[in-house]
Amino acid sequence: MTVTAPAPLSTPSRSPGAVDGPAAPDAGCRVVERIDECSRLLDDARRAGLTVGLVPTMGALHAGHRSLVERAAAECDLVVVTVFVNPLQFGDPGDIEHYPRTLSADVAVAAAAGAGLVFAPPVVEMYPGFPAPVATTVTVAGVADRWEGASRPGHFDGVATVVAKLFAMAGRCRAYFGEKDFQQLAVVRRLAADLSLPVEVVGCPIVRDPDGLALSSRNVRLSADERRAALALSRALRAGAAAIAAGERDAGAVGRAMAEVAAAEPLVALDYAVAVDAGDLRPADRLGPDVPVRLLIAAQVGPVRLIDNLDPARHPKGTR
Repeated sequence: MTVTAPAPLSTPSRSPGAVDGPAAPDAGCRVVERIDECSRLLDDARRAGLTVGLVPTMGALHAGHRSLVERAAAECDLVVVTVFVNPLQFGDPGDIEHYPRTLSADVAVAAAAGAGLVFAPPVVEMYPGFPAPVATTVTVAGVADRWEGASRPGHFDGVATVVAKLFAMAGRCRAYFGEKDFQQLAVVRRLAADLSLPVEVVGCPIVRDPDGLALSSRNVRLSADERRAALALSRALRAGAAAIAAGERDAGAVGRAMAEVAAAEPLVALDYAVAVDAGDLRPADRLGPDVPVRLLIAAQVGPVRLIDNLDPARHPKGTR
């Protein structure tokens, strides 16, 4: 859709060509660092009759992120992409230290995909006083407790806290999240519903490389051998889906079938491989074509923790 941006977005508040933040400007895409400025621009857009789409990211944008921005641009008049490496959701200092930061490239990707605004705040803008402990955090009980929540204590508190802040800043909007982080999507949906936030959370399909590897910003840290080994995750998910399609109704057996595939790859250290209820992420009581189930897998591959998932109803024979 072609939309003319409201005056506050298209007219720079500083000298021509200047942008807020360290990234170079891209045609039609403004970069801001401050919460109050971003919030004001989005309020101005709504007053001008435009709808707002929000795409929260931690940067290092790839084709999966691009698909979210393109979806948002197709459904909303103005899209804001947030780029913020959130320290509250990292338990391992080494993980956040090595997380890729490519803001200039991210702005270019966001603009090419249809974004009109990039919000790229420094840490102290989001958490004044950091690295002092953040006094107010958000916890989503239940859906956040298992799997990634159990393996990465505090991770989803960090996710919920930053997402709540971004939703508060953005106001009424549609927010786009990838299904690759399926548990995160469930946490965000529960957060928005429980707090009655004026945000429609939209889940978008996983984007994969042609060989089946789910796209992730962390993939760049894999060596060639580790990347080949990482394909065991998608193979394991396909094996689980194939087992269900063949008539397996024991969720534990499906999990074991996935684990066997992962175990065959020596560079993969499996954390979990499970069949869960797609709604509350509890271990599935039963399996069948009429039961909403999600297959989840997580493993350490070299220096990187990778997650993936599959809807066996969409891929009954384990197809990509």
